[in-house]
Amino acid sequence: AGLSDIPPAGIAQIVAFIGFLELFVMKDVKGNGEFPGDFRNGYIDFGWDDQTDEWKAQKRAVELNNGRAAQMGILGLMMHEVMTGEPYVVNALFGYPSGFNQ
Repeated sequence: AGLSDIPPAGIAQIVAFIGFLELFVMKDVKGNGEFPGDFRNGYIDFGWDDQTDEWKAQKRAVELNNGRAAQMGILGLMMHEVMTGEPYVVNALFGYPSGFNQ
């Protein structure tokens, strides 16, 4: 299961697409981003430059906190699987264990 089920041509397409994004889309074209992780390349802006510095700082703080919350959620899911052997938390909570690791 997993990667072994994907044909080699499919893996090549995935790698080529990710390489294209890394080399041509998701980069700081000017070389001087406004902050670390600023990958705007002149095409994707959505009005960011029109906002105040306070608004930008608040939005970056919100995004950072969302990332931290997502990391804690994933850690909780991983710990649940380690403790019970059940990877599907919702099924187990509703009384329908998957029997995945049995």
